[in-house]
Amino acid sequence: MSVYNSLDSITEELHKCMKCGNCMAVCPIYKETRQEVAVARGKISLVEFLLSGEAEMTQGLAERFSLCTTCMACNNNCPCGVRFDKIILAARAEAVRKKGLHPVKKIAFTALKMQRMFDFGMKTGSMFQGVALKHVPHKSDRIARMRFDIGIGTDKVFPMLASKTLRSEFPEVVKVEKPKMRVAFFTGCMINYFYTDIGKAVVEVLKENDIEVVIPKGQGCCGIPASVNGDVASASALAKRNLRAFEKLGADALVVACSSGGTAWKHVFGELLDNDPQFKALADKWAGKSYDISEFLIHKVPFKKEGLGRVNRKVTYHDPCHLNRGQGINKEPREILKSIPGVELIEMKEPGRCCGMAGSFSLVHPDLSVQISDRKTADIELTHTDTVATGCPACRLQLKSGVENAGINEEVVHTVQILAESYRAGKKK
Repeated sequence: MSVYNSLDSITEELHKCMKCGNCMAVCPIYKETRQEVAVARGKISLVEFLLSGEAEMTQGLAERFSLCTTCMACNNNCPCGVRFDKIILAARAEAVRKKGLHPVKKIAFTALKMQRMFDFGMKTGSMFQGVALKHVPHKSDRIARMRFDIGIGTDKVFPMLASKTLRSEFPEVVKVEKPKMRVAFFTGCMINYFYTDIGKAVVEVLKENDIEVVIPKGQGCCGIPASVNGDVASASALAKRNLRAFEKLGADALVVACSSGGTAWKHVFGELLDNDPQFKALADKWAGKSYDISEFLIHKVPFKKEGLGRVNRKVTYHDPCHLNRGQGINKEPREILKSIPGVELIEMKEPGRCCGMAGSFSLVHPDLSVQISDRKTADIELTHTDTVATGCPACRLQLKSGVENAGINEEVVHTVQILAESYRAGKKK
């Protein structure tokens, strides 16, 4: 039974918990609040009260369940193997069934399902973003801060919307002379609308490795923002849209450069569509050939190392939660970085610690998100590097905001961007 369909589906996970409190040692929220309700053990007790009938779902309980970044650190530290991420997702879905979705979230997730309207809205936003955003001068990034406080403060640094979406800049099929294989690229939202430089680097690297790239125009949001907030209906609709779009064009493999998007294709689509045999089969088929870009370049191609040029960077790497703990990918990005001439990889003390972004969590709990981020920023500063690499555009946003507000001169990029830079440098020899 899918965790998204019933609170009863996670009974087995609840029974595993022996209330030892090991989750307290790693929970980023507990470390800031020191409140029992913030940690997995506390929330498990609340879910048990709900199932036993000793408590009813209230708005207050729903808000408590929102206090989780779904970083999965507690999963890894649990001696009993409790999958707390499943428990919190089931609890949030139950909250939506019982109390409904917040009006702002309802509007946002409805818009995500209306792709043409959403594209038009983002295009309009790119033209008029100066009304709400104040540009921050920077040598390599187009970044800005809010001109006025809408509940998240005015210190947060955001990437500016690209003037052209990534998908509008490429044909659906990007051909190469003698292709080794045909690979579909799921762009996701942040890469399509904000960080088009990441998307261009993905295409550049794949072409450099003789791979034909398919970028379906019909693709949309991965649905993770909806699924982690309990909106199962919207998440399911978005999963179906993407499966139809990619099945229509076909490919030998699918690559993602966003940790949440990769988690969606590998794990979430199949669980969301568990009760729909046709789409469940399609989800399982694509899950079996979905790869994070670093995973694909190391294990599937492998990528060309001859022709790599020198890139003089001191780099530290941040492990995105959904890539590291969610997909078990942490060695591959480092292997890519170590293969690039001139790159010196310097590990921070806690590279796998959550950065505090967690999608909408950073908007709903902005102060707590910044507190978690500050610890990561301090860790980065101690490395004395000039570049932070990561495998997630949302983490890139959070990390950039952190170092910018701390006055640290640090560029924040996706791993694949440094690899693309190396290929370009190699051609200049």
